[in-house]
Amino acid sequence: MVWLDNETQIDAVTAVSGSGPAYVFHLVEALAAAAREQGLSPAVADRLARQTVIGSAALLEADSSAPSVLRENVTSPNGTTAAGLAVLMGEPGLTDLISRTAAAARKRSEELGRS
Repeated sequence: MVWLDNETQIDAVTAVSGSGPAYVFHLVEALAAAAREQGLSPAVADRLARQTVIGSAALLEADSSAPSVLRENVTSPNGTTAAGLAVLMGEPGLTDLISRTAAAARKRSEELGRS
């Protein structure tokens, strides 16, 4: 459970937590599409993408470490994960994309609240 300091924060909650599951599902879609592009069958690609997110979520639930620590723990220096993260963390990068995504959802939540 989360308590807000101010009711005006509800639009931010909607943007992140209310809409967030769709963002995660889209990530699974994107991971599966990337797996297919790398030559895996649709069934294997879908299974791997789903299980990757499920396993990651289970680790987040079981370990109270910051997500950045968990990310660092599974990243070998100069390894394959580091190569992929260099793209995700480069410019403009995933952080910027998610920020713009949440801002758009918050703006729409505010608009809906006024109508």
